Amino acid sequence: MARAIRKARMKEVPLSEVKDDLSRYLREAEDGPVIITRHGKPAGVLIGFESEDDWFDYRLENDPRFVERVERARASLRAGRGVRLESLKK
Repeated sequence: MARAIRKARMKEVPLSEVKDDLSRYLREAEDGPVIITRHGKPAGVLIGFESEDDWFDYRLENDPRFVERVERARASLRAGRGVRLESLKK
């Protein structure tokens, strides 16, 4: 399962530093996102994964097709259609 989002302030690093030592910042990104700045303004984010499962979770959570399917399933349940998982566990 994907890690919980940390409440701590995200690390910001200038692009010039990231280019000089990308592997270091990739390791640091395993602990939390690293904001890459250009001319002092956010330009991108570096996200690290501790495992392949984290990578898989990230891909699902950011796949619009998957998100849409989840939304449709929730709407169906709210409308009284479908079966809740809890009712299957007996």
